[in-house]
Amino acid sequence: MTRDLLDQAYSSLKHNRRRSALTMLGMAWGIATVVILLAYGAGFERAIMYFFSQFGANMIGVFPGRTSLQAGGAKAGAQVRLTADDMDALKNEVPLIRRISAFVDKPSTVAHDERSAASTVSGVDPVFQEIRNMNAEDGRLLNEEDQLQHAQFVVIGHQLKQKLFSGQPAVGETVRINGIPFTVAGVLRRKVGDDDQNENMRALVPMSTMSALTDIRYFDGIFLEYEGPNNEKVEKAVRQSLATHHNFDPKDKRAVQIWNLMQDISEFSVVTTGIKILLAFIGTLTLGIGGIGLMNIMLVSVTQRTREIGVEKALGARKRHILFQFLSEALAITFAGGVAGVLLAYIVSWTVGTLTLFSAFSTDAGEADIHLRIEPSTLIVATMILIVVGIVSGMLPAIKAARMNPIEALRYE
Repeated sequence: MTRDLLDQAYSSLKHNRRRSALTMLGMAWGIATVVILLAYGAGFERAIMYFFSQFGANMIGVFPGRTSLQAGGAKAGAQVRLTADDMDALKNEVPLIRRISAFVDKPSTVAHDERSAASTVSGVDPVFQEIRNMNAEDGRLLNEEDQLQHAQFVVIGHQLKQKLFSGQPAVGETVRINGIPFTVAGVLRRKVGDDDQNENMRALVPMSTMSALTDIRYFDGIFLEYEGPNNEKVEKAVRQSLATHHNFDPKDKRAVQIWNLMQDISEFSVVTTGIKILLAFIGTLTLGIGGIGLMNIMLVSVTQRTREIGVEKALGARKRHILFQFLSEALAITFAGGVAGVLLAYIVSWTVGTLTLFSAFSTDAGEADIHLRIEPSTLIVATMILIVVGIVSGMLPAIKAARMNPIEALRYE
């Protein structure tokens, strides 16, 4: 019985080829929209995560500020300055700290031969580069030996290298920072970001050598890397430690400003998840239009085949058999449309390839653009949506056919 019903469903689809093809086209367009929108959402999320991954992992930045609350008899408005004692206190009082480094910035002029460029020179400890996920595309990074020997080595950013050396090698060459000669030890790999921030125009020198350029008694900030997933606990411990040593209220957010990278990532993850859900919803609505078309065609088919249904029931077909017959027709159209839609989505994603995101704000930022890649997880989600839409669209006509009175069906003109 089941095989006969499937054969009859196939014959019906074959007999109404044009109608079936148009219905499949509607389903194909809908599922292609779902797949492409899901791929776009996943690509947007990858771009955002790639951008944040350049800053490091499990990282917190601490920057000095001014108090805004009274504490311990001290008036509000007192300036908080970070020193080497604060670094020692954080090492001893915040046990989850893995690495820690201070930095001192100084706007400077970096020159080589006849070329010069405005840059921000940063005096750092060697671990600063690891905390900030810095890598050398040429040469090497600063090391502990440079720090101990007060070596006049510098690591320059990608864009600074282009301005000073153009296409020529920079490693081993001498540059002048405010007139003081430094040997280029390495060139940093380019980071994606806003060019106005000049991250790729930065130059790094050992903290011990930075004293030749500026006063390093007070730090412009401290970066630390911690262990474990509890970033809020570490942030609270850092603020409490500094509040104790600088006599300000731990609730005073302006006394020291803390940049919690993982908190930012979590907040953006909520945004990207919301965007993905919204895009999936929009795609489902588009697919639903195709599902409505399928439901309409199946209702027309049920009406046209009323006498056929009556004959089948008179010959012993049960409600479930009729239900199965028409539902199988709807699912066959859905499956064929789904296959065509996925192929269409692959063609579109291959043709489009990449959509501009960070390239609009920064040059050579293709890694952080939206790359349309259809992943297995995208196909799984799209398939589940397609199955639900197909079953819902085919179930109503199938139920109508299954509930027909055989006597009335046989008398239908």
